[in-house]
Amino acid sequence: MASRVIPVEPFDLVIFGGTGDLACRKIWPALFRRFVAGQIEGDVRLIGAARGEMDSTGFRDVVQAAIVEFGGEESSQKRELSKFLKLVNYVTLDARGTDGWVDLAGLMRTDRIRAFYFSVAPSLFGDLAKRLHKHGMADDTSRIVVEKPFGRDLETARDLNRVLAQHFDESQIYRIDHYLGKETVQNLMAIRFGNVLFEPLWNSQYVDHIQITVAESVGVGGRGEYYDKSGAMRDMVQNHMMQLLCLIAMEPPAKFDPDAVRDEKLKVIRALDPVRGGDVVRGQYEAQGDKPDYRTQAENPESTTESFVALKALVSNWRWAGTPFYLRTGKRLRDRASEIAVVFKDAPHSIFGADAGRHRNILTIRLQPNEGIELGVTIKEPGPGGMRLIDVPLDMTFAEALGPEDADFPDAYERLIMDVIRGNQTLFMRGDEVEAAWAWTDPIIADWQEGGAAPLPYISGGSGPDEALMLMHRDGRRWREIKP
Repeated sequence: MASRVIPVEPFDLVIFGGTGDLACRKIWPALFRRFVAGQIEGDVRLIGAARGEMDSTGFRDVVQAAIVEFGGEESSQKRELSKFLKLVNYVTLDARGTDGWVDLAGLMRTDRIRAFYFSVAPSLFGDLAKRLHKHGMADDTSRIVVEKPFGRDLETARDLNRVLAQHFDESQIYRIDHYLGKETVQNLMAIRFGNVLFEPLWNSQYVDHIQITVAESVGVGGRGEYYDKSGAMRDMVQNHMMQLLCLIAMEPPAKFDPDAVRDEKLKVIRALDPVRGGDVVRGQYEAQGDKPDYRTQAENPESTTESFVALKALVSNWRWAGTPFYLRTGKRLRDRASEIAVVFKDAPHSIFGADAGRHRNILTIRLQPNEGIELGVTIKEPGPGGMRLIDVPLDMTFAEALGPEDADFPDAYERLIMDVIRGNQTLFMRGDEVEAAWAWTDPIIADWQEGGAAPLPYISGGSGPDEALMLMHRDGRRWREIKP
């Protein structure tokens, strides 16, 4: 089953911060893979803009090196790479000054889709937006892409939205969260709204609880200084995990339309109860062998920033009243694994007696690695000797179900950048959605700051602080094992 690639219309794309880490690791390789796939064709201009002094020839060497290092198997296609680099241009530009803007304007065309990727610090967003209009490069059809963090609290998020709104309409702003571009994340909507099997059971009457885990086996590494100013709550829970929760809990939209989908996600965030102090645990990893502890990697011996968060959230609406959502994320845990587990209630009555044991259905959506979907069902254990029940998985690992060709689906950035060119905002966050998420998150962080308690230490390579286990044990539940 071969997937169908539909080319996008010709476009001009400017990447501000075109020589930065994000551009080199993600954006340029993503564009090249879409070029190889045949989705980018025709008269296209890809323009890098940054402060560094170089010409387009020198910049193409930078892009080529990035694609060779991070572009995957496609990077070996030298002929295609040579063609792709001919689309690439460069402008030395001062985001807060006048240098380079006239040159950049000279490369832009009025008969093409025009998109501007702000792969820079949020403090520069307003300067870039203002100068794009001043130099005639932005009109009602232009699009801008902005990366997280979308502020660090509600106040800064509102300020950022206000700055962007001075120059661009909300329909032109694409707040990118790469988690929403993952194939399995999008499959959440297909599973829920494309199968009559699940939707009637997708509520508090049949679902006991839901677990969302995003575990990483690595520490903060070279991101220590940045991470120490944000922490797991700001870096993961407020955005990535909030989006996963919304996709699970949202009501069916009237149609698969950007604003219809985002309206339903916003309702979920606004229905979240405030998190009580006893329903959240924060931790910080300790050293293990030759692996340093968090404070050493953050270069802050007094740091009280969390590298782990576990919490219990409640959605107060008719569908989910009384059904807890348990969220868990952390650095330096047992393994790298991201999954959503929908744990259904036990059968109301077992006809098989106490010896049959306790069994329940669990729908697991694996986001990474080994993307796929698994439904645990109860069957009779083969063999004589009575009715003994066991749980077995109905497993759809994408690589096995679709074959290696279709399982090698586009990277999240590939899909999201192409959605920008197509003008599809479904997988991008809206301004009011971002602000609502911060309004829920801010009180949790404020309680930590006012309380002054340090994060709980936890062993590297484990599952987090013991208190996180107790968060579920006291409810008679258990976290699922962290495994790939």
